[in-house]
Amino acid sequence: MLKRAHIRQFLAVVDSGSFTQAAARVRITQPTLSVGIAELEKEVGAKLFIRDRKHVRITEAGARLLPIARQLEQGFRAAESLSDSTENHWPQIRLGLLQSVAGAMAQKVMQALCPDYEPELVEGPNHELRTMLASGRIDVALTLLRPEDIEAGALPLLSEPYVMLVPAGHALAGQTDVPPDAFAADVMIARRSCERLQDTSRFFTRNGVRPRFALRSDNDDLCIRMVAAGLGITTAPLSLQIEGTQAVSIAGYDFQRTLGLIGASPEQADSVADIHALLAPAFI
Repeated sequence: MLKRAHIRQFLAVVDSGSFTQAAARVRITQPTLSVGIAELEKEVGAKLFIRDRKHVRITEAGARLLPIARQLEQGFRAAESLSDSTENHWPQIRLGLLQSVAGAMAQKVMQALCPDYEPELVEGPNHELRTMLASGRIDVALTLLRPEDIEAGALPLLSEPYVMLVPAGHALAGQTDVPPDAFAADVMIARRSCERLQDTSRFFTRNGVRPRFALRSDNDDLCIRMVAAGLGITTAPLSLQIEGTQAVSIAGYDFQRTLGLIGASPEQADSVADIHALLAPAFI
């Protein structure tokens, strides 16, 4: 017999991507979770997950079951809510956030969402967020948009250039169209989370600039603060500029990015539009 516990366990594995984390989420042991998933697979007559040492991947049958399972769980929650009409049952949203979104902007995003939603935030690079969307582990992603995303209904929030961020007292601070070889003597900081990292490396190599690096880090906040401290300079989207740094445009370095919202399915278009309306002021 299909039980709610089976549905909750299945969704916990999908959402966490791990049997260990899923067991902790539903507060049972991992062996108990494995037994529950095996019972569910027997009920539906198909294997739902493929497990290896590092990953848990949902099967085609699991992907077909996923929207049904979410509807069943929503039905259970709706039924529970009838027993206490005084309790606030807030909408839930699992939001994927591009890891190179500026911290101040992420704060504004959460300040805009929290009064109306009870969000769960998942951070990651663009390709991981898209994988999580496809598997149903997140509902909406605030990430890099491609032209085809906008054609498919994605909603843009911000378009911005990539620039060189330098300390406020740098000799080139505030200048525009600076030739790349003007930075040849500078010490650089490598933002390893940057989606344009390889393109940037090729650009400077092509222009004969092979700098020394004082820091290589996935932590954008650390990298930009170290620019402000005078440790070095770094390329970054303009929105990452903070007090103590200045943006310099580089001749020929014409990279741009557009951030926006992508929904997990066309059926979520209205919800995505509602979230977009809440978040838009944070990007002004």
